[in-house]
Amino acid sequence: MLAGTVAGCGGGSTGRPVVNLYNAPQENIGALVDRCNRLAAGRYRIVLNTLPRDADGQREQLVRRLAAGDTGLDVLGLDVTWTAELAEAGWIRPWTGEHERRVREGTLAKPLETAVWKGRLYAAPYNTNVQLLWYRSDLIPRPPRTWDGLMRESARLAAQGRPHYGEVTGARYEGLVVWFNSLVQSAGGGILTPDGERVSLGAPARTALATMRAFARSRAADPSLPSMREDDVRLAMESGRAAFQINWPFVYASMAANRPDMLRAFRWAPYPGIDGPGRAPLGGGNFGVSAYTERPRESYEAALCLRDAESQKIAAVRDGLPPTIRSVYDEPEMAKAYPMRQAILDALQTAAPRPKTPTYQNVSTVTSAVLSPPDAIEPARTEDRLRELISEALQSKGVLP
Repeated sequence: MLAGTVAGCGGGSTGRPVVNLYNAPQENIGALVDRCNRLAAGRYRIVLNTLPRDADGQREQLVRRLAAGDTGLDVLGLDVTWTAELAEAGWIRPWTGEHERRVREGTLAKPLETAVWKGRLYAAPYNTNVQLLWYRSDLIPRPPRTWDGLMRESARLAAQGRPHYGEVTGARYEGLVVWFNSLVQSAGGGILTPDGERVSLGAPARTALATMRAFARSRAADPSLPSMREDDVRLAMESGRAAFQINWPFVYASMAANRPDMLRAFRWAPYPGIDGPGRAPLGGGNFGVSAYTERPRESYEAALCLRDAESQKIAAVRDGLPPTIRSVYDEPEMAKAYPMRQAILDALQTAAPRPKTPTYQNVSTVTSAVLSPPDAIEPARTEDRLRELISEALQSKGVLP
């Protein structure tokens, strides 16, 4: 943190303006920085500062420094759920004019929505993500379209003494909220009203809660479900004990690297729903420009380079980050790295974003607490409790910052 602040105080020994990029750990982000520094041809120099690995730690570091008006932050790597909070607080700059035009041009609609707050563009979508159903075709020849169907398949496999677990993120963290949110939207509802100001829930939420409880109590549920996160889910399937998993596309490259013997039977299908295909969770990351940067022109230009089509292709092929620019999916290099690319594009048509609210962190915290562990859910009572605590969270009551 200190190094980034010092670097932001001037142009360094080269005399070029320094643009401090703060981003989550990403193996090949350095290659993008090097590329954009070459293209800048001396107009500025991007310096990479790596944030903590977990999303909560990333947000905490950025929020604390932004709240202090730290001028050492220029370009910020943001989770898609942070736009409303940072924009409402006045901590990130809106994108306007030619900069806005360049961001909007060719960008997929759903990722673009995550960068908008109250009708204004506040970030540049860098990567997107949707969860899919990943299954072993040697165990499940025809993947079900619903959660009930998946539970039946698990029961069938268990009766045969074959691998039968279905791996889902059931730990008390954002992954549990993502599961619930997508089920609620798959049932036709939402956690909040569209304006993000009031609790919605109701019958769709009770349907979602009943589905989560049924799954957690079924033969499909791994005994470790209440502690499972994305990497745990991935590793459980690679170990051979699971028949399917619900996860992001990064699992394909991992399976190819770690279990090439299983890759031939490793398939994907649409995210399961209640009565048919569901609405897949929407993830991803955007680039914002700090309201306190002393180099706004260079910061916008740096962010545009870091998320242009070539940068997104590199991030997609090397780091497994699905692009937000539609044309990148047609690049020849994408065919091998993303054989499921059409499934991603199809899922993005109906993907379920998380609620837009400046208090999303509060909403997420109380929601994951109430839903954990999933097998203890009581749909009617749990919905009442969620309604009460989320209403308080919208007013920033009773939740640690």
